[in-house]
Amino acid sequence: MIVVDDNAGLLKSVAPLLAHHGIDNRTFASAEALLESDRVQTATCLLLDIHLGGISGIELQRWLAALGSKRPVIFMTASDDEATRNEAMDAGCIAYLRKPFAGQVLLDAIGKAVA
Repeated sequence: MIVVDDNAGLLKSVAPLLAHHGIDNRTFASAEALLESDRVQTATCLLLDIHLGGISGIELQRWLAALGSKRPVIFMTASDDEATRNEAMDAGCIAYLRKPFAGQVLLDAIGKAVA
């Protein structure tokens, strides 16, 4: 599982939650950092913040999909509105989470994504 968010606090809370539930995960503070790594090829699922400082989570998903990626994507955002939701759905997400979200909501979305 890959988690991309520019909020260090969120990364520090999500990573141990996932690990506690046996979900191997790697965190990145930006889409660019993920792309510079070799991890995107090994991801089983992506949890992407929509509003990142550089490349947005939606732009990242569209770029990966254009390259043929079929990895399930879960989008998350603290700035929720109808246009953003529609854009996320059009980009092909399996789930859309509004921050803050409960740990169980995330785990349920991951379960759906990898089922």
